[in-house]
Amino acid sequence: MANSVEVVQAYLAAMEARELDKAKSMLGDGFQMVFPGTGVMNSLEQLIEWAGPRYRFVRKSYDGFDAMPGTVAVVYCYGTLAGEWPDGTAFSGIRFIDRFELREGRITRQDVWNDIAETQAGT
Repeated sequence: MANSVEVVQAYLAAMEARELDKAKSMLGDGFQMVFPGTGVMNSLEQLIEWAGPRYRFVRKSYDGFDAMPGTVAVVYCYGTLAGEWPDGTAFSGIRFIDRFELREGRITRQDVWNDIAETQAGT
């Protein structure tokens, strides 16, 4: 299962660095992702377009990674988000959890939950 965690860690690092071609190379056929407030997205470009008006950038600090074996490997990562809102104001300490499914060493699904909406509502 270490390999599945390593794939997820490499993918997240590539996304944070905006190395989209590298991140895409870790995705499997039929890749799907769902973020808070979205339907299913099938490309990283869709994610970037959706996220653009919501924040300038986001960085993740990880508290842990949990992996479960199976025909479809499942990896959870969790921690906090920090970044900047579109107006340049910094934010930090926002909880998140991501769930990944991997088949044959490639990410086929990413589901994301976080408290960004609750944080924005409180500002």
